[in-house]
Amino acid sequence: MYVLISACLLGVNCRYDGGSKFMEEIASLKDKYDLIPVCPEIFGGLPTPREPAEIVGDRVITKGGKDVTENYKRGAEEVLKLAKFYHCKLAILKERSPSCGYGKVYDGTFSGSLRDGNGITADLLIKNGLKVIEESDIIK
Repeated sequence: MYVLISACLLGVNCRYDGGSKFMEEIASLKDKYDLIPVCPEIFGGLPTPREPAEIVGDRVITKGGKDVTENYKRGAEEVLKLAKFYHCKLAILKERSPSCGYGKVYDGTFSGSLRDGNGITADLLIKNGLKVIEESDIIK
């Protein structure tokens, strides 16, 4: 079974801060599944590192005020193409991210506060029939 997975969870240095969030528990899933690493921000044309961004209303805005919504939408569409190509039914995504967050995302104030909602990519995948879970669902 093919599973989409946020590349940062596998140790790829693609996060906004240039780092990763490697998790051995996640990486060990390669023994059971065919993992497809994705980073919607990179797929959408954003650099690494990059200014942090959060969802504000229906837009994705960087801390400095730049609108990067189109980059996030483009990246989500590219991830969806991979999901369809590989007939993926499941995605394990980085929680709280404006791309990958599922259930809770940062609230747009850059204060670390959360609100209910999904990231751009998570939302698109769900609308296209994929089950999305966060990394903490794996390690519980």
